[in-house]
Amino acid sequence: MITDHLLPTKAPVLIWFRQDLRLADNSALTAAAAMGQPVLPVFILESGDGQRRWGGASRWWLHHSLASLAASLKKRGLPLVLDRGDPAQVLSRLARESGACCIHWNARHEPREVAQDLVVKGTLEKAGLTVVEHLANLLAHPTDLATGQGGPYKVFTPYWKKFLQTQVLDSPLPVPTRFVVPSAIPASQDLASWNLLPKIGWDSGLQESWKPGEGEARALWDVFRAGPMLAYGTQRDIPSRHGTSRLSPYLHWGEISSRQLWHDAQNIEGSEGFLRQLVWREFSHHLLHHFPHTQAEPLRSQFSSFPWDGDPALLASWQKGQTGFPLVDAGMRQLWHSGWMHNRVRMVVASFLVKHLLLPWQDGASWFWDTLVDASLANNTFGWQWAAGCGADAAPFFRIFNPITQGKRWDPRGNYIRRWVPELAGLPDKLIQEPWTASEAVLEHLGVKLGRDYPFPVVDHAWARQRALDSYGQMRG
Repeated sequence: MITDHLLPTKAPVLIWFRQDLRLADNSALTAAAAMGQPVLPVFILESGDGQRRWGGASRWWLHHSLASLAASLKKRGLPLVLDRGDPAQVLSRLARESGACCIHWNARHEPREVAQDLVVKGTLEKAGLTVVEHLANLLAHPTDLATGQGGPYKVFTPYWKKFLQTQVLDSPLPVPTRFVVPSAIPASQDLASWNLLPKIGWDSGLQESWKPGEGEARALWDVFRAGPMLAYGTQRDIPSRHGTSRLSPYLHWGEISSRQLWHDAQNIEGSEGFLRQLVWREFSHHLLHHFPHTQAEPLRSQFSSFPWDGDPALLASWQKGQTGFPLVDAGMRQLWHSGWMHNRVRMVVASFLVKHLLLPWQDGASWFWDTLVDASLANNTFGWQWAAGCGADAAPFFRIFNPITQGKRWDPRGNYIRRWVPELAGLPDKLIQEPWTASEAVLEHLGVKLGRDYPFPVVDHAWARQRALDSYGQMRG
């Protein structure tokens, strides 16, 4: 444990922000402030082997989240020093320039970053700096839960039960009430110079849909838990309604903590479904920690020989929301416009890519990584392997979502489709899921010509389903 008397009287304490871009319930920030020394917040855009290869939507979010964090710190008299390069070199230089001899950060949990942090920690400690790592971005460390045999879990339900039995969570930490401001502040780079924002204006939909930052996360949470959470069990699968929290990007960037959400929600009647979703997030990190190869390879090794089709034209039609299946196209257009997609529709579009189009799940994971504002490596990997039937606790490959019946069940009046596929907005409810079944007279009356205004289906559902099952049988031998 570090105590004040071990430090020079005015030596600053560095706090290295990463994916914990908040002041409340931030263990590293609270510990740094409690030392009574000047606090110097830092964010590093990493380069070299440790570079974060964020997708376009993620870079957009990061820019605005950093601007929000800098404004929050400024209100408390603190700067946010921005720098880029190798973290060990940058932190060593900033420590020399500021006279700091201690660095706090919150642990990261993706395999590459865990390995990098070990190297950075070793380098800094060799230089005489003290490094203190905290847990702040998950409810539990990925190694905290183990099966009775001591191994990792591969099925969620026993993981969930073990979590409830064993995890006692502390109360979330308030924003520190007092910070000591450093007398000397190293030079900071200009956020705009990092070019995180797009050079062409494709981000108008993101601007319309989101306001990154800790304050917005808290406001969104307060609205959700006061209303939609009470009907979460019945509304969360309906894509045309605001039945989900939409907090996933704020959790991913650490603008609100899962511990805060757990603490606030646990005593609300009917909140179990939401709490389970928080633990699903924990489970995905547990899996990625224990099976890091799943970032690119299936957990179930037999799927390495799956006979994928790999037609780039079909991939493009899926990416653009031009498959001819209205629910799939609505989801993909919502993703491109807003950087987010309703969870029920995510399952449908993922199943469609892998099973109807017979394209590898890695293609879908790559597209989501570039277009999602909540592109978490753990969640993205787990979700796609679940859809492809090749991961832990996955949906069986032979379970093939029918996008037509899924639409009829979860969007029966076509409200979601009308929002995101406006060329079909005039179709009656009974036709909007299957526009190709409408007569030419009806389509002409509505001003819709298939093949011109909206595509014919790129595959026949029954044929594609059978092809997927045949391919699965071929893999199994």
